Amino acid sequence: MKILGISYSGEHDTACALSIDGELIFAISEERLTRKKHDSSFPLNAIKETLKFVNLKPEDIDYVCIAWSHPLKQLFFDLKLTLKNNLLPKAFLYTSYSRLHHLWIKGGFKRYEEYFGKSKFLFCDHHLAHAISAYVYSPFNEATILVIDGRGAFEATSIWYAKDGKIEPVEIIKFPNSLGLFYAKFTKYLGFKPLSDEWKVMGLAPYGKEGIDLKEFITNEKVPYKVHWKKFFGKGLSDVSGIERVFGPQRRENEEINEKHKDIAFAVQRETEKAMLNLAKYAVEKTGCKNLCLAGGVALNCKANGLIANSDFIENIFVQPAASDEGASLGACFYPYLLVDKRLPKFELRHLYLGPSYEDEVENILKKYKLPHEKLGNPEKVIAELIADGKIVGLFKGRMEFGPRALGARSILADPRKQEMKDKVNNSVKYREWWRPFAPSILEEYYYEYLDAKHLSPFMILSFPVKKDKRNKIPAVTHVDGSARPQSVNKKINPFYWNVINEFYRKTNIPVVLNTSFNLKGEPIVCSPFDAIRTFYTSGLDALILENFLIIKK
Repeated sequence: MKILGISYSGEHDTACALSIDGELIFAISEERLTRKKHDSSFPLNAIKETLKFVNLKPEDIDYVCIAWSHPLKQLFFDLKLTLKNNLLPKAFLYTSYSRLHHLWIKGGFKRYEEYFGKSKFLFCDHHLAHAISAYVYSPFNEATILVIDGRGAFEATSIWYAKDGKIEPVEIIKFPNSLGLFYAKFTKYLGFKPLSDEWKVMGLAPYGKEGIDLKEFITNEKVPYKVHWKKFFGKGLSDVSGIERVFGPQRRENEEINEKHKDIAFAVQRETEKAMLNLAKYAVEKTGCKNLCLAGGVALNCKANGLIANSDFIENIFVQPAASDEGASLGACFYPYLLVDKRLPKFELRHLYLGPSYEDEVENILKKYKLPHEKLGNPEKVIAELIADGKIVGLFKGRMEFGPRALGARSILADPRKQEMKDKVNNSVKYREWWRPFAPSILEEYYYEYLDAKHLSPFMILSFPVKKDKRNKIPAVTHVDGSARPQSVNKKINPFYWNVINEFYRKTNIPVVLNTSFNLKGEPIVCSPFDAIRTFYTSGLDALILENFLIIKK
């Protein structure tokens, strides 16, 4: 079967993924092609790019599966919720009406029909799509699955049990009792964009301290958590007046971060970690299976994920690395198997290099724009030498990664040995907030020498403490609380990137490089050579590797 999974809600992070005969072939987010971060539009460009990659026509696709319930299902749920709680309809009905508007009134579904025909369409409940994406791509035959996000049609958190390709719900916590809602509202209050900038709050949290009490907004004494959601709704979903009544006026976007903001971020992160730890333990106890899979936007909280991974109540963990809404497409492209075969196939996800490649186009592009360049015989060694010499290098190599993390295909690399390198990359290349940390990419062979971790982290989705005797060796990738969000690099999976780090290790005796996504603040990760070249010349990058070609600023 050829199945196209589509994530499209009309809100954020649209994407599509293609599976053929039980194998994941291609996946891409719409934002990478439109250059609009968190693009919420119908993923027409992503669909075209997918079909182009495999040389298929729309009529060749057997099923098109949308990673969301039918929009009327959410509208009816929200209407019932509004009437039951005597709330302003605007507060709950806006998003469900918006989804209905995008899919039907504005013509999103008509575009589907134009491309593929009515008979091929399926709707998959949003949390089920997330749960499938967590289980199918995990290495486990039997698993406990925990999905945590803002909301599905009616779900906020869900627990599932899967074995032998079969998956069943265990418990559903309904919206608006939502950890995603809790975190998003405080993200908004702190002056950031909700459903987009939550990791800014996570990065700011370690700079805060104890003292802020959030009991009016969330209770973690009992399992599962209880979000006091009525505090979060006033005139609409963007309203934060309930928080302002307790903590004062909302921080504005360009307002300086003060100690209170840091302390609130600390408290929000602390309560989220408590809730996620309690949920994970509760889920494992409910199913009796200690293989845990996570998905949903809240599962991008790598600090909480790391605490769960290092806990004693699980044995193994898999966090679906594109855990937010774009990654629901990874589940949707396997959903029809539940209808046809009554069970899911297994496809262990070993890497995320699932996007387009431009290897055959790079040299012509360089010549077309008359850019001075050099073809390298050993680019890995050159990159390592540049990094060791204090240069910041943009790396564009092979197929683009899917998901929010750059993993050595569309990355910016730098030397992790000097603390000032963090500020240099933030100020002259990324143009982003001073408190946001960078990640270490580390040779798998030396991973446990540097980190207090029980599990490898190939997808940069877990956070662990850096061992105390190693923190002064890699200060640029060690956060203020002594933690890091590592990528363990396997030689067989990405030999080129492994060789880059190994060459750096040979030169410096440090098997780690600083890795951050190849993009400027407010932009998606680069997709094409043109994106990479434009970013290179409009930032403080010193050198650019396009496949095996080097461009360097003199």
